[in-house]
Amino acid sequence: MPTIMPHTPLGQSGLVVSRLAFGTMTFTAGNADMPSVYKTGTAAAEAMIGRALDAGITLFDTADGYAGGESETMLGRALGAHRDRVAIATKVGFRNGPALDRQGLSRRHILRSIDESLTRLGTDRVELYIAHREDPHTPLEETLDALDAVVRAGKALYLGVSNWQPWKIAAALEIQRARGLAPFTHAQMHYSLLGRDVERDFLPMAARYGLGLTVWGPLSGGFLTGKYDQGRLDRADGRLSGFDLLPFDKARGFALLDVMRPIAAAHGASLAQLAIAWLLARPGVSSVILGASRMDQLDDTIAAAGLRLSADEIAALDTATALAPVYPHWFIQGLADAPMAAALAG
Repeated sequence: MPTIMPHTPLGQSGLVVSRLAFGTMTFTAGNADMPSVYKTGTAAAEAMIGRALDAGITLFDTADGYAGGESETMLGRALGAHRDRVAIATKVGFRNGPALDRQGLSRRHILRSIDESLTRLGTDRVELYIAHREDPHTPLEETLDALDAVVRAGKALYLGVSNWQPWKIAAALEIQRARGLAPFTHAQMHYSLLGRDVERDFLPMAARYGLGLTVWGPLSGGFLTGKYDQGRLDRADGRLSGFDLLPFDKARGFALLDVMRPIAAAHGASLAQLAIAWLLARPGVSSVILGASRMDQLDDTIAAAGLRLSADEIAALDTATALAPVYPHWFIQGLADAPMAAALAG
C-alpha cells in the first residue's frame, strides 16, 4: 500500500504543505551555466512533476535564478491544469540579468522580478515568495516594504526568507510587526546530518517567532546517498564535481556513512531515505525539499515519507553528527552544569 504523504501547516500560517517538497533547481531547457546541477530536460522534468503529484507532493520550489529562469518556465508548464492543487514557492535576490541592478533586494528589483516570475510560471500569484539571500547594499526597511507591496497586490500570498542570518530575520520580523507589514512566515535553510548549523541560533529564533522551516540540501549535495568513494569526489555524474558548495568535513562524512549503513539496512531503506527521515523527525522542520535529476532518485527519496526511526536510531545519528560547541553556547551550557555553576556562584 503506498505511503500517504503527510502534510503540515507552514509555521503559524494557514498554508498546509506536504512534508516532502519537490525542488526544480536541476531543470534546464538548454542553460549550461552549471552543468553539474542543470541536468534535467523537458521530458524528464514533466515526468518527475507527474510522479511528485501522484505521490501527494503539494509544494514545488523554484527560483528566478535557476537556469536563467528556465526552471520557472518548465515548472509552470509541467503543472498545467494541476496548478490549483499545489503551492508554488519562488525566490528573488540572485542575479537574473546582465544589468547592474538585476540582483539583490531593492524595491525596483523585487517589483520587477515578481512580475517576470509570474509570467514565466504562467500564474497570477505564487503561494510563497522568498528573499533568496541577504542584500547588504539595500536598507532592510526598503526590502520589507517592497515585499509587503507584493503581498498587497495579490502577487504572493506568503513571504519567506532564505540563507539569512538569524539576527537579521528577527530584526525583519520586529520591523514587520511594528509597521504592520506582511510578515515572513517561514525560512528556507540548509539542514542535513552534515550541516546542523541551524540548530545553534536559527531554530530557537524560529520557535520564538513561529516560523516554519523548509529544508534545502538534505543530502549534502548527494554525499549522503553514499555514491561517493573516498578520494573520488569528482565523479562525472555527481554534483560535487562542479558545485561543491557545502563546507562539511568529508572525512567525518565518510565516518557518518558507516554509522548510517546498518540503520538503513535494518529498515530495508537507502541511505538517502535515512538522511531525509532523520530530518522529518527534527523539531521545527515543516518540509524537506527533494532535488533530483533522474526519476529513480525521486522515487527513492519520496519513499522516505514512510520511514520511521526509533529513538535509539535518532540518538545514534545525533551523536555521530553532534555540533562542536561555540561561544556563547558553551558558556550558556556551562552555566547549566552543576560544578561550573557552583564554582561561579562561590
